[in-house]
Amino acid sequence: MFKTAFRKKLAFATLLLSFVLLAALYIFSLRDVYSPLHHLQEKNIPYFSDDLNIPSFIASAQHQEAYLKRQKQEEKISFGEDNYTYAYLLTSIQTLITKLEQHPDTTDLNSFLHNNYTVYQAGGRKGHKGRKMLVTGYYEPVFAGSLERKPPYLTPLYSRPESLIIKKDKKSGKKRVGRFDHDKNFVNYWSRAEIENDNLLKGNELVYLKDPFDAYLLHVQGSGRIQLPDNSLRTIRFAASNGLEYNSIGKLFVDEGIMSLDEVNIPAIRTFLQRHPEQQQRILHHNPRYIFFSWGDTANPKGSSGEELTPGRSVAMDSTSLPDGSIGYLVSRKPVVTSDGTITGWTPLNRFVFPQDSGSAIKGTGRVDVFWGRGNYAKTAANHMKEEGELFFLVKKQSNN
Repeated sequence: MFKTAFRKKLAFATLLLSFVLLAALYIFSLRDVYSPLHHLQEKNIPYFSDDLNIPSFIASAQHQEAYLKRQKQEEKISFGEDNYTYAYLLTSIQTLITKLEQHPDTTDLNSFLHNNYTVYQAGGRKGHKGRKMLVTGYYEPVFAGSLERKPPYLTPLYSRPESLIIKKDKKSGKKRVGRFDHDKNFVNYWSRAEIENDNLLKGNELVYLKDPFDAYLLHVQGSGRIQLPDNSLRTIRFAASNGLEYNSIGKLFVDEGIMSLDEVNIPAIRTFLQRHPEQQQRILHHNPRYIFFSWGDTANPKGSSGEELTPGRSVAMDSTSLPDGSIGYLVSRKPVVTSDGTITGWTPLNRFVFPQDSGSAIKGTGRVDVFWGRGNYAKTAANHMKEEGELFFLVKKQSNN
């Protein structure tokens, strides 16, 4: 009798274990396996609507068209397992521009895209479910400055120095930024701390700002405007970098327990540095990367693509991980901001975007940075956006050639 009861319990336990294993296998099978880019089936393609206007859509698409025309047309870009030439991507965007010039409504455009375009989705951040992107923002700041070094304008922005050399490796084709030392050896360029502590670039000053943190922000943003003492404005643009790795001071704040991840933003960092000036140099020098500038000559800043950026449409991403020269579609959310810069809430963001820029902090398949332009809204959105989102790419279907 004891043996019979034992066998029943053993059988029940075995059956229960089998159910648990089967359930685990089923759940595991439903998990989204990470891939840099996913080719979507029709049932998984989103409904394409756009919360901006058609003129900005066309303008940004035309800048992308101009960029594609300058590329080697036979060179191929990878979309996961698929490959397209720059010539084909050019045809893809020209087809879209032709449609946009007809000013289609949302229903018409959505139907057109579903019928004529293949859709891919970025893999998002590794270890995060649902192919989620981290969506941040950047903008074109305006800071007070002077062409002469005089109080309170004491912090320089430098033009590209002659000592900075970019060499291309003949085998790998990769570029390396550096300088020649006294023994004619090609070595890494000086770091932020070395440049600022030892005044190594004297004579290359382009303009002077009031605040070291303002200068640092221009290094991060890559472009901006300088308001001179006579109230005139001059645009300033990225010219080169020292090629060293970018280290986030926001991450430093989190790692040192100064702030939580949710608390870290530009206004909070600025307030901390104002209250703790003795820590400013140490914190800013945590990032060895250094940016050099030149005066700009266009209404809007230019991205790494060489084209003018369109506010709200141009995005920065890692073109070594995601497809360059493509048509993008971004789903996330954006802040609702009052005239004094106060965020009163958040609203959905869904729009077509174009990868036209890059950034040292924008790496991998899980990051995308929206260019917001200039002004109060742009500043607030750029300073506070750390949102989840999804990024899609569209290419004209090959069968419709």
